[in-house]
Amino acid sequence: MEPIVVLLIIANINFRDEEYLEPKNILEKAGIKVITASSSLKEAKGMLRAKAKIDITIDKVNVSNYYAIIFVGGSGATEYFDNKIAHRIAKEAISQNKIVGAICIAPVILAKAGLLKNKKATVFSSEKNELIKYGAIYSDKGVEVDGKIITASGPKFAKEFGEKIKALLLEM
Repeated sequence: MEPIVVLLIIANINFRDEEYLEPKNILEKAGIKVITASSSLKEAKGMLRAKAKIDITIDKVNVSNYYAIIFVGGSGATEYFDNKIAHRIAKEAISQNKIVGAICIAPVILAKAGLLKNKKATVFSSEKNELIKYGAIYSDKGVEVDGKIITASGPKFAKEFGEKIKALLLEM
């Protein structure tokens, strides 16, 4: 059986450490391979000083290679809000029936890509109006699952977010 491979997309500067590390650890412990993507191959730096090795730049991502595409939050995630490549990756993932996730402010990426229209989703409270503006049905839950879209509202939900992603992957 081929391994389950998940892509975590992080900002090169100021990704949120636990929103990247906790889901990554949960998935790897379950035997799921994690690939980390960013806008640059330079070592990425987290808001709380974590460092992450980047495996691939987002412009080289082939969505069909992954079972899930996850956007990690942190203040740096704004670099993807209006990024056409990030939007294309998210749209392709949905059209290929993949799991798509985003945590903290990153659900705005999915909203702006048009994926959250009429979908239940949550986001860090500062971005609630952005989700609503793009047609999402805002939920104030810590983690929200609507079909194959998983959103979470911030670092304190990173573990639950990781567990939900793992559960959906293992159901496939």
